[in-house]
Amino acid sequence: MEFPRQLRKPADWLNLPVLGRWFIFGGLVGVVAGLGAIVFHVLVTFSMHIFLDQMAGFRPGGPAGEAELFAATSTPLRLWALILVPGLGGLLSGILVYTFAPEAEGHGTDSALDAYHQKHGMIRGRIPFIKTIASALTMGSGGSGGREGPIAQIGAGFGSFLARRLHLPERDRRILLAAGIGAGVGSIFRAPLAGALFAAEILYSDPEFESDVVIPAALSTIVAYCVFSIPFGFHSLFETPPFTFDSPLELIPYTILALVVALASGAFVNIFYGTRNLFKRLPIPNHFKPMLGGLATGLVGVAIFLVVKDRNSLDVIAVGYGSLQKALMGEVTITVLLALALGKILTTALTIGSGGSGGVFGPSMVIGGSLGGVVGLLAQWVAPETFTQPGAFVVVGMAGFFAAAANTPISTLVMVSEMTGSYHLLLPSLWVCSISYILGRRWNIYRSQVPSPFQSPAHRKEYYVDLLEDMCVRDVLRDTVLATIPQTASLAQVFEAFANAEQEFLPVIDGEDRCLGMISLRTLRQLLDEHDIGQTVIARDIAVPPPLILSPDDPATQALQNLISLDVPELPVANPDVPEKIIAMLARGDLVAAYNSKRLELLQQRAAAES
Repeated sequence: MEFPRQLRKPADWLNLPVLGRWFIFGGLVGVVAGLGAIVFHVLVTFSMHIFLDQMAGFRPGGPAGEAELFAATSTPLRLWALILVPGLGGLLSGILVYTFAPEAEGHGTDSALDAYHQKHGMIRGRIPFIKTIASALTMGSGGSGGREGPIAQIGAGFGSFLARRLHLPERDRRILLAAGIGAGVGSIFRAPLAGALFAAEILYSDPEFESDVVIPAALSTIVAYCVFSIPFGFHSLFETPPFTFDSPLELIPYTILALVVALASGAFVNIFYGTRNLFKRLPIPNHFKPMLGGLATGLVGVAIFLVVKDRNSLDVIAVGYGSLQKALMGEVTITVLLALALGKILTTALTIGSGGSGGVFGPSMVIGGSLGGVVGLLAQWVAPETFTQPGAFVVVGMAGFFAAAANTPISTLVMVSEMTGSYHLLLPSLWVCSISYILGRRWNIYRSQVPSPFQSPAHRKEYYVDLLEDMCVRDVLRDTVLATIPQTASLAQVFEAFANAEQEFLPVIDGEDRCLGMISLRTLRQLLDEHDIGQTVIARDIAVPPPLILSPDDPATQALQNLISLDVPELPVANPDVPEKIIAMLARGDLVAAYNSKRLELLQQRAAAES
């Protein structure tokens, strides 16, 4: 049996130039993102060891999947230091960021999205380094932030850097930037599948995926995950009991949970940006605003601890994964869970909203998981024989809250499942994520998202430049009467014809309406400068052959290219059955009008669909 000729060579069906390019580029981005995740994780842990453990005597717990990198000290808990230390970290972070790279403030994912949509995939080379150090200082000193923002900017920054160094086209630069986002997130949260999906979904607030990003991001994320997991282990971030979904009745409290996390995500987004606007209006240098946010974070944390009198409540500062791990195991009370949810909203708004450096995914996990734990414990109290696993609600709450806050229901669902290993909860998680996403469409923690590719400058050329591709010349012609000149018309009659016509070219015709040539306004102006023109000159004498004659069936894009290349304002359109007869003149304005009309039609269709 002989293979078809086009399949005999592997390169013919593997498309090795494209496949190899993304393997190499995606792999390089993955290696750097994985190494960046290792460095960032070590820096954050070291900063926590210095600032929180040694200075304040506070040793926040972590997820069961993360081993301790530094031995705990014997420093007793110092509440006064726990107020001052976040302020110190905020001061150091603020000076570093606003001196060298103001773009690194806040949650870095938004800056990466802005670079993708608005800045042609360009990120300054210094941003990842500044973001890494500033975020380690902010989070390590007790600031409430997440890891996804800094690591996303690290991966995205290298993707952009690599594309610039290799002089890749803009489209490839954007793809590598997005692949870097996925690689960073997927590695540090040990969720490779979710990282690839996150990179494609986070770009838009509508339920859209950037299809070009998925495969490069998958390659980058797999490599980054392997690089990061070699020293830290190939296992889930959190340990959980064997949660299951056993009855459709469980969807009742899960529906309530969806309503709770959707409303809470709206409150979180509004408080976050309200706090950010408040700090922006403060009449002090930006360098010192993160210090104020850090001091306020410490005050909130200590105040909640003094009221609740439970050490777990101190997790409203720092990362907070320790209490989340305990909540998954059912070891945290309703009071503490409510304090964690409310306190984490406030401390995250103060830390990141003031200009501190960190992400919002981690705090969202704590807030959503705490609210899920509250609903789960209440459901168990109402029907203890039916709802026996309140920890399962913690998992689902983690996914539902961020799905509503970030408009990323699919990738968040997968990410939480990979982080916790709770794949048996996919059904209730999908239920809650879908409901909370629908309810949370009015708000968004990522302001640099655009609704869809249609609104993204990254795709504007694709949507608008090619609007004429499906149109031909007959579709764009105006419904006007063609002005012509008989071949025997005198020069005075030719001038009179131009005075009454809207055309810049007039066909000269014989007695059977066949075109003998064209006269242009430019030709007449030249004749006016010649004083020896006789009265016997007629239209046929000054007519010249047209540079090109179009057919009504010619593509509109081709006609536009002809008008531009010939540098003429109009071209004649002939009868396809009788090529000697001109039926219309196609002007550039006709094509522009058709283009604008088509664009307006598409915008109206889009608006109708969104409403």
